Amino acid sequence: MKKLLLGFLLSLAVSGASYAAQAHTNTGCGLGTLLFQNKADNSIVLQVLQSTTNGSFGSQTFGISSGTSECQQPSKIAQNEKLNEFVRANMDNLAKEIAMGKGETLDTFVEMLGVTPGQGDAYKATLQANFNKIFTSDKIVLAEVIDNSVAVTR
Repeated sequence: MKKLLLGFLLSLAVSGASYAAQAHTNTGCGLGTLLFQNKADNSIVLQVLQSTTNGSFGSQTFGISSGTSECQQPSKIAQNEKLNEFVRANMDNLAKEIAMGKGETLDTFVEMLGVTPGQGDAYKATLQANFNKIFTSDKIVLAEVIDNSVAVTR
C-alpha cells in the first residue's frame, strides 16, 4: 500500500510540474504570466486570462524588447542598437573606408556585423566591390546602409 501511495504522489508531483511548464509554454511571458503565475496550472480559464492579459496590455512585446516580465531579450536587439548608433555617428567615415576597402571604422563595422576575423578581409572586399549598391544616393539613411551591406554579402 505504501508503494502504491508513493507512486501516486510521485506521478502527481511530476504531472503538476508538467502542467505548470505547459501553462508557461502556452502563454509565454508577460504581465498575465506574472499575475497568474502558478495559478493557471491545468486551468483553461486561467490560461486564457493569462493570454488575454498578455495581449491586451502589450506586455509581451515590451517584455521581449526590455527583457522583463519573465521574457528574455534577444541578444541581437542590443547589438542592432549599438550598430545603428555606430553607423549614425560614423556614416561619412564608413562610406570613405568602404570605398577604400580598409580602415578602423570599417573594421569595427564588420566586427559589429558579426563577421568572423578570418572572413573579415573577404567581407570588406565584397563591401568595397559593391559600394554603389550600399550607398545608393547622397541621402541614404543608416538603416539602408546596414541592410544594403548585409544584402550584398549574402
